Amino acid sequence: MNRFEVLTLVPGAVLPYLESSILGRAAQRGVIALTVTDIRDYAAGKHRVTDDIPYGGGPGMVMKVEPLALAIAAARERAGGAARVLLTSPRGRRLDQFYARELAAAPEPLVLVCGRYEGVDERVLAHVDGLVSLGDFVLTGGELASLAVVDAVARLLPGVLGNDASAGSESFAEGDPLLEYPQYTRPPAYEGSDVPSVLISGDHARIARWRRWQSLRMTQKLHPERWERLQLSEEDRKLVEQEEPR
Repeated sequence: MNRFEVLTLVPGAVLPYLESSILGRAAQRGVIALTVTDIRDYAAGKHRVTDDIPYGGGPGMVMKVEPLALAIAAARERAGGAARVLLTSPRGRRLDQFYARELAAAPEPLVLVCGRYEGVDERVLAHVDGLVSLGDFVLTGGELASLAVVDAVARLLPGVLGNDASAGSESFAEGDPLLEYPQYTRPPAYEGSDVPSVLISGDHARIARWRRWQSLRMTQKLHPERWERLQLSEEDRKLVEQEEPR
C-alpha cells in the first residue's frame, strides 16, 4: 500500500502538511501518492450543503450521508475498486504503532474520511470499513487525526524516510514498548550542558548499552503502565539497576 486519499471539508487544512517535508518529498519521488478531495464536490445543489440539523433535536449539525457516500464511492473507484476506508471518530480503534504497521502492511490504498460538526449520519458507517481515533478526546474535525494516520503509516513504507533504519529504532518500533533513547548532535557543549561522553567515546558496544539503559529507565519513569507489562531479560534487569551502565 502506497496510496493515500483524505476526504475532507477543509482541504486547505490538510494539503500544506502533506505537501511539505518528508511526505511531500516522498510524493514527489513517486514513492507514495497523496490525494486530498473536497467532500463538497459531491454535494448537490447550488450551495453544496453537506450538513443538516439532527433528527430528534440537539445541538450542532450532522454531516449528511449522501455526499459522504458519493465521495467514498468515488475514492474507491479511483483506487481501482479496492481500498480500506476509515472514518475518524472518537468511537474508533485507537491509533498506535501496532495499528500503523497493520495498515502499512495492507496491500490496498488507504482512504481517510474526516468527520466534522457533531458527527456524521450513522448510515455512513455502511460505506466505511472501520473507524479510527487518536484517543479519548474530541477534536473540531477529523483532519488532524487523518494526518496523524497518514504520517504514522507512510513513514513505515520503504523509501519514505531518508534512512529506512530510522523507523526501526524509534519508540514502539516493531512493537517494542520501550521509549527511544535520548539523541544528541553538535555542538558538544551548549550553555553548560555537555553531550554524554559515552556518545563520543567511539566504543560502540558501550554506546549500545548506554542507549538500552536509557530506554529502560525512561520507560520505567514515564510509562509505568508499559513497564509493568514488560518481560525483561536477565541482562536487562541487571542493566536497569545500574546507576550508570558499564
